[in-house]
Amino acid sequence: MALALVLIFIVVPIAELYVLIQIGSAIGILPTIALLILDSVLGAALMRSQGRAAWMRFNRAVEEGRVPGREVIDGVLVIFGGALLLTPGFISDFLGLILLLPPTRAIVRTVLVRRFAGRILTSAASGAQSRMGRMFTFETGRRPPACDDDIVDGTASEVPPRRRELP
Repeated sequence: MALALVLIFIVVPIAELYVLIQIGSAIGILPTIALLILDSVLGAALMRSQGRAAWMRFNRAVEEGRVPGREVIDGVLVIFGGALLLTPGFISDFLGLILLLPPTRAIVRTVLVRRFAGRILTSAASGAQSRMGRMFTFETGRRPPACDDDIVDGTASEVPPRRRELP
């Protein structure tokens, strides 16, 4: 954790300054400042359009009765990408662009899901267990490990859908 903080607060700003100085010496101070302002404005517009698209996909998933997991991750990545594009610096702009463009965002989302899927499932199962009591009961009296392909015998009954009533 300390290494991550050192990277975020010391190494990244130094690298950003180095890149700014190199680009500033190559093209000049005013063009560099203009380029930073331009990419911040374009980044804000891109964040707005991609955020709107992610929000529409989220609403569509909810309306279809699906869990909007992919849409939530996309929304978070769009927010981080937009924040990175709004901060001055070319390295953060590059990373923000990666998070805002749909093809590269899909790659980042896949990597994140593969990396953290086990933690998310374990956390969700234990959270549901603690909030809803012994909803998940098994013959052995223990909770199954996350992501196992165990078969559990059980019964199910169909419940008619609720009728929507006007208030």
